[in-house]
Amino acid sequence: MGEIIGAALLAHVPTIVLPDDIRRGLNNGQESSLYTGLHRLKTEVFDALKPDMVIVFDSHWFTTVEFVITSAERRMGFFTSEELPRGMSSAPYDMPGNPEFAKLVGRIADETPDCWITPIDNEHLPATYATTNFLGFLQGSESWLSVSTCQTSEPFDFEQVGKVIAQAIAESNQRVFLIASGAVSHTFHTLRTLRQHEAAGEEHIFSPEAREADHRIINQMLAGDHASIIDELPNFLKVKPEGRFGHYQMMIAALGGRECVAQGRLFSEYENSIGTGQVHVLFDRPETGWTK
Repeated sequence: MGEIIGAALLAHVPTIVLPDDIRRGLNNGQESSLYTGLHRLKTEVFDALKPDMVIVFDSHWFTTVEFVITSAERRMGFFTSEELPRGMSSAPYDMPGNPEFAKLVGRIADETPDCWITPIDNEHLPATYATTNFLGFLQGSESWLSVSTCQTSEPFDFEQVGKVIAQAIAESNQRVFLIASGAVSHTFHTLRTLRQHEAAGEEHIFSPEAREADHRIINQMLAGDHASIIDELPNFLKVKPEGRFGHYQMMIAALGGRECVAQGRLFSEYENSIGTGQVHVLFDRPETGWTK
């Protein structure tokens, strides 16, 4: 029987993979805690847990008529970002997959009313940096799978996907770490002003309303109050969390949804990225299990 051994909301911002001098230069000579936090996560968590598989709920991979889970034996190639090719250019990646598990997810989804998740093994399926940016920090010998964010989804749909993923893990023999890859609030400053807001300080977050909402959500994560986050989602959506917060919604549904009691641990400070709110929050598996 498989199990979820850990989970995290992680920021995948392009700055974490920039050369050291450029990354620090954007932040007034200071290092980003998002960068150092991922190194800490590797040594303090991944190296200790040694997961068999990592599943990334990818907020940059938008699908329309269904969710998709990668089912290739291996995904490999060179990644260049269409969004920022100057900063993410021809970065090599090599991710072993788990076709058997992905097909299990597809079978369970087929048996679940109003749930559409399709395993795709096409070797030319593009990767996104919401997955690949973590590899240089966290990757070991485990398999890496990505799950798309369906842009036509509602909260019910994200919840169904998380539940199906959890059931598939339980029916497998895999020890799995879940990554909700994405930001909290996610509004950029305009092109003519964004260069004034490249430093990490939260005073550069797009608006006071976004900053306050982010702090409220992060504090609820740290307290393990996931029911309140779910209840407040309609209000949080007003500050435009990345991917309508689908990455968090899928992850927390897999951990038990409203019943999840996992308290978060900060692995970074709350940082700005040209207006967007970014943070790393780890959820350790409680000794009594993920749910109350």
